[in-house]
Amino acid sequence: MPRIKFYTLGCKVNQYDTQSIRERFFEHGFKEEPNASRKADVYLINTCTVTSSADQKSRAAIRSCIKENPKAKIIVTGCLVKNDSRQLAKIKGISFIVNKSFFAAGISSFHSHTRAFLKIQDGCDNFCAYCKVPLVRGRSRSRPLAEIVLEARRLAKNGFKEIVLTGICLGAYGRDLKPKISLVEVVAALEKIGGILRIRLSSIEAGDISDALINKMAESKKLCRHLHIPMQSGDDEILKRMRRRYTRSYYIRLIRKIKQKIPGLGLTTDCLVGFPGETEKHFQNTLELIKRTVPLKVHIFPYSRREGTLAGSKLSGGIPAFIIKERVNRLKSWAATCAKDYKKSFLGARVPVLFEGGSKEIKGYWEGYTDNYIRVLLKSRRSLKNKLIFVRLRNISGECALDKIRGRCYKY
Repeated sequence: MPRIKFYTLGCKVNQYDTQSIRERFFEHGFKEEPNASRKADVYLINTCTVTSSADQKSRAAIRSCIKENPKAKIIVTGCLVKNDSRQLAKIKGISFIVNKSFFAAGISSFHSHTRAFLKIQDGCDNFCAYCKVPLVRGRSRSRPLAEIVLEARRLAKNGFKEIVLTGICLGAYGRDLKPKISLVEVVAALEKIGGILRIRLSSIEAGDISDALINKMAESKKLCRHLHIPMQSGDDEILKRMRRRYTRSYYIRLIRKIKQKIPGLGLTTDCLVGFPGETEKHFQNTLELIKRTVPLKVHIFPYSRREGTLAGSKLSGGIPAFIIKERVNRLKSWAATCAKDYKKSFLGARVPVLFEGGSKEIKGYWEGYTDNYIRVLLKSRRSLKNKLIFVRLRNISGECALDKIRGRCYKY
């Protein structure tokens, strides 16, 4: 029986795509090699090209697999392939370069996860000045609702209690379908599926968050109180240069409206530091916007030039690397303070946590997430994997840690 290893770089959509590929290989008699120290017969690397760092990591992963077993078949797919297949073809040892989007085949499980990602949309029509995604993923396209429901039922039947709806531009879901439907209708359909206790949304653009979606989140018993809304910058001039379709004041009003309607909502966001033309004043506006919105987590990306994008080919005003690094460090510190302040507001609260597995950091502890995406550590002698348990948040040390179980475990 041939053995295969999978390597995935990048976003949740890539992770979903790898799972789809994994299941196709299993159908043809392959077995996954779980031992990192053992060679495989086939290696599949699903690449990412969102940043120059992602390019480097993708190529490093390819070369590492070739080195591990020079006689193996090396298959490379993903976003870097769609952008740079000619350069990849020069790497000696690659057997196949596959430029394909895995969409309709679907999945029935999710490797090493208790939360299952379900891709409902691919591609993007926004063409932000810094972003290569539309160039490699293409225009926005949506899966039919019937396919999504069928796949969600299959995942629920196989024991997945939380479904994470993913897409390259999730909020664009349904605009290309006839008749058009919305993300709210997807959530409503999935709420009816027995066994699914949580539905979580991955990243969604500020301009795609409708009042209907906010209202659905406020009244739903299954839709998690967590939104990842990319900010990128807190300055209107930089947002305009980035070709982002909102202003600073719009973002502030949106977050205020959401938090008023959905108490306790967990906000996570993205920030791009060092975009061409960013001055210290522009950066200060980003810091101030982080302070005003109090996100639970900020994903920070130093700007890197991307060939084919507007910023990469036409915009002047590049920022020196040492300044970008210093700003990244300041933003990290600022974001950590906001995260701690947000978590402090839940100390003493009794909340349900879906546990994912044993902690890799502290022996004897299990880790999971609240619906608003606070990471929780809980000491227990018995397995808590894939169990939804009410706990009381006792203290914070970077992440939330708990001393004992409170309440009851849900019965299934």
